[in-house]
Amino acid sequence: MKCIEGLLTLEPFQELPQARLEWACDRAKELQLPEGKTIVEEGDDPNGFFLLLKGRVSITRMSEGVEMPIGQHEAPAFFGEIPVLMEAPVLVSIRTLTDCCLYQIDCCDFLTLLHECRGFERSIFRVVQQRSRGLESFIRSREKMAALGTLSAGLAHELNNPASALVRALRDVVPTIRELERMNLTYGQQNPDPKHTQDWQDTRDRGYDAILNQTVDAMTLSDREDELLDWLEDYGVNDAWKLTEPLAAAGTEISALERLTERWRDNSTELRDMGVRWLALSFDMMSMLNNGLRGADRIAELVGSMKSYSHLDRGAQQFVDVHDGLEDTLKLFSYKLKHGIKVCRKYDRTLPKILAYGSELNQVWTNLIDNAIDAMDEKGVLEILTCRDRNYVRVEIVDSGSGIPPEIQCRIFEPFFTTKDMGKGSGLGLDAVNRIVTNRHQGTVTLTSNPGQTRLIVCLPIPDKT
Repeated sequence: MKCIEGLLTLEPFQELPQARLEWACDRAKELQLPEGKTIVEEGDDPNGFFLLLKGRVSITRMSEGVEMPIGQHEAPAFFGEIPVLMEAPVLVSIRTLTDCCLYQIDCCDFLTLLHECRGFERSIFRVVQQRSRGLESFIRSREKMAALGTLSAGLAHELNNPASALVRALRDVVPTIRELERMNLTYGQQNPDPKHTQDWQDTRDRGYDAILNQTVDAMTLSDREDELLDWLEDYGVNDAWKLTEPLAAAGTEISALERLTERWRDNSTELRDMGVRWLALSFDMMSMLNNGLRGADRIAELVGSMKSYSHLDRGAQQFVDVHDGLEDTLKLFSYKLKHGIKVCRKYDRTLPKILAYGSELNQVWTNLIDNAIDAMDEKGVLEILTCRDRNYVRVEIVDSGSGIPPEIQCRIFEPFFTTKDMGKGSGLGLDAVNRIVTNRHQGTVTLTSNPGQTRLIVCLPIPDKT
């Protein structure tokens, strides 16, 4: 009687006749569990349908190695129906928060009740629908945050080097300018020969051009530095090693230094080696400014890619070139790609633009490229191909990973299905790809996979007017 009274506190069981309630109670197993006891563990096979008649339980799910709380059930409640119906591993972990009293109904007995009573079935499926939507919404939010975190980390990583170069240039250039001004003032007080001054300036300008255009052969740079060091030490320059790198980078010839310093060789003042130091300091300043400029250009490029990636300044739907989105996504993943992945592009640049939701389409490229990188364990070959396939733009993302077993290939677009280790994948990435491509863009997405080659093919319709 106690069991039947407990069942009747739950709406679905109010749909069952007395005989079936008695039948269910005869087969139900009573559980008295203390606080902190695990009832079901994420990733395990379903072990029944549970009726919580007393107490409270927590619901959690692993996300990127962190156990995230999703919600709670408080008596009277039931749970465990989704994995039984899906015949799939449990999606969440459930633990007792207080001392609990539960009944456990075997999977087969639960399905028998479901199939024999339409009212019970309708009530259960209403709850399944609500819970699935809630779980999916939670996981999608977590996945978006995780994707944003991944992109933010990559962007921060890529911004670090150019930003550091820019900071160094701006920090060091001020004292350099002050020292050059002091040298110029000292030199100007000596009533210098204008032709000799012009010779120094011409040498400096040629060095500037060499630095800005990088005309000096990097392979011979070390040898040039050694030769300059020998000459500077022979000339008697203190701390000569500090001057060799900027002079070598500017392509300075020893013959030019011989000519420029000839009239000062016997000078006992600082003028004897000030000209050489002036040259080296000028070249060093130009290198700093050049590095800072390259850093600023790289920052602008990354910001432009991010802006283009998110389509911040445009309407929801616009004509887009798929290559722009692919390249923006690759730039944001460059921190993952540059250590062991070779990217091979085979683009058909004659493809027309397509009408698309730009930011959503970039989510597709993000999920597919990120999955490909993970499949290769960040080492291998990533191929990206584009071509026209009748009235569609066809994009293929190909990785050289281990492949997807044939027996599960038909399931990879299912919600919550993942080939990754527990806690590392939500199972919604390819589901999102499928929804965005098919529902939002009326396209198709298909898969072929063999060991050493997995190919995701996205086909997007070309508007009639193009």
